[in-house]
Amino acid sequence: MAKPGLGRGLGALLGGSPIAKPPGAPPATTTTVPAAAPALDMRERVQRVPLTRVRPCPFQPRKEFSAEALRELADSIKEQGIVQPLIVREQNGHLELIAGERRWRAAQLLGLAEVPVIVREADDRAVLELALIENLQRENLNPMEEAQGYAQLIQQFQLKQDEVAAKVGKSRAAIANSLRLLKLGLPIQDFIRHGQLSVGHAKVILSLADEKQQKLAADRILKEGLNVRQTEVLVEKLQAREPHTGARPGLTPLTKDTHVTDLENRLRERLGTKVHLRYAQGKGALEIAFFSDDELERVLEILGVKAD
Repeated sequence: MAKPGLGRGLGALLGGSPIAKPPGAPPATTTTVPAAAPALDMRERVQRVPLTRVRPCPFQPRKEFSAEALRELADSIKEQGIVQPLIVREQNGHLELIAGERRWRAAQLLGLAEVPVIVREADDRAVLELALIENLQRENLNPMEEAQGYAQLIQQFQLKQDEVAAKVGKSRAAIANSLRLLKLGLPIQDFIRHGQLSVGHAKVILSLADEKQQKLAADRILKEGLNVRQTEVLVEKLQAREPHTGARPGLTPLTKDTHVTDLENRLRERLGTKVHLRYAQGKGALEIAFFSDDELERVLEILGVKAD
């Protein structure tokens, strides 16, 4: 079920689309979508087009599709037909998908000759936004695909994090935390992509500045089946061995107070960046990391501080 409050959502995009008839039913030509306005825009028409005319979109943030889930969807389509038309745009003589790649792939499995589509006018940015929204509403993206989709909006279309947050209906902190996953090494990103490590594990691993230490932590987590709390203890020990601490390699530090660790994690979550809290007997220091001027500006904004 689609979650409310995500950007513009797909409700307005799809409207009250009719159900496409399953294979074997008498072919339909063109069916109009019910609309409140008396004059119906031609782009609101559901058309049946050859499956071979439809192509996937290079802006699709989802890269992995479960073979089992596609087979289940294909079985459903075989019985019920395609419930929601594919959303496409005309591009270089063919129809490029905006939304509905799973349905398109399932239709290929069934060998369907035709599929129902609604043609939209959309530029590249709108296509990426709508693809992100569709997948987020259906919780289809893995954490790395989600992070890469946000990064693409920022880098390719020069959007700021708060603009991305507004478009997909998430908080700026959620966008920032998602983007932080891209700072992990590729092997760790693969662990997250395939569900071997959770986002909770990843957030703790990000406390380590050194990529080799991050990989060491990830390997230990997988080998020993550590939960997030156990990972926090492991990372604290590894942090004590990093050069900036002045600790000798192999030295086992005292376990950090659980209240301090909890507060550090909450600050990290809120600020969307690395945070290190040192505390002892009412004294200490709070270190907040940033990696660009934009990130510094974002952290200051969260703290309510205006940069001159």
